[in-house]
Amino acid sequence: MKAAVCNQFGKPLIIENIDIADPGPGQVRVRLSACAICHSDILYCDGAWGGDLPAVFGHEAAGIVDIVGPGVEGLVKGVHVVVTLIRSCGKCYYCVQGAPTACEKTFPLDKQSPLSTKSGEPIFHGLRTGAFAEYVLVDASQVVVIPDDISLETASLLACSVITGIGAVTNTAKVFPGSTVCVIGAGGVGLNSIQGAVIVGAEQVIAIDIEEKKLKVAEGFGATKCFNALTTNVVSSVLNCTGGRGVDFVFVTVGVKSAFEEAFEMIGKLGSVVLVGMPPDDVMAEFQPVSFANDGKRILGSKMGSSRIQIDIPFLVALYKKGRLKLDELISGRYRLEEINDAILAVKNGTAIRNIIVF
Repeated sequence: MKAAVCNQFGKPLIIENIDIADPGPGQVRVRLSACAICHSDILYCDGAWGGDLPAVFGHEAAGIVDIVGPGVEGLVKGVHVVVTLIRSCGKCYYCVQGAPTACEKTFPLDKQSPLSTKSGEPIFHGLRTGAFAEYVLVDASQVVVIPDDISLETASLLACSVITGIGAVTNTAKVFPGSTVCVIGAGGVGLNSIQGAVIVGAEQVIAIDIEEKKLKVAEGFGATKCFNALTTNVVSSVLNCTGGRGVDFVFVTVGVKSAFEEAFEMIGKLGSVVLVGMPPDDVMAEFQPVSFANDGKRILGSKMGSSRIQIDIPFLVALYKKGRLKLDELISGRYRLEEINDAILAVKNGTAIRNIIVF
């Protein structure tokens, strides 16, 4: 098969004749139709978190089941699926608590990558998915069946940006009707946090970004106020929106030090800062602990929106089909695999919401 391979940190190269294994017990192989480009993929490609090379990254995908391994139930060749990086056993300490994103089991695919060169050299299975390729081999727990009448290009967004942004609102923070919300970053994840807050009935939904174009899009997703962090004192602006009280929830969907630290100043008593964006390892943020203890404030981490994909993705599909969830509007560009570096550059330049690779 053909894949975009990082042999060194930086731009991936298109390489043909990559070998992918047949599925073993509990595994499934999927022929991809689309894979969206997430900032996490870009950071991994750039070496922000280290890792093994060569590697195939990409994890926000959708396609059609190609081969089903032994012992897999509920999946057959030809069904349409969303492919996520969330791999879970359903039985460990965290899974039985309903937190599959924290699953502690080590899977066969964690030990041995299904990808290799023709000469037999192993290729790292990036983000447990390796979806910048024509096919993926994943654990069956990573896929969710979806209706055939939904575009697979659109459905690919459900694998990460949508469940991460909306899940942070509904699962991690449990935003309540009538609350006040601020979302820092109006990219793919941020826009979904915005529309998630709207769906649950937040009274105010404030968007912050450094790109006017993205702030305009945020209005279309339901933001009631928008502020440009390059031209506005965003802390003062957010406090003014709430009469000086501060908001109930701030969702930081970018990986920038200043964004985390400003978020701590925006929340009021009993408020929560929800950390959604994934910064490089060397990014450190500071806050005043006494104010958190005295005012009952909270800091919440949100990995993949604390999602339970077999529950959350069908629910989001239902919202989309009812016209209550925007998905198509998130797609800013479609690219062939050979154009992946152009797609990545557009994301880095801030001109894209969600670019997708179409196979």
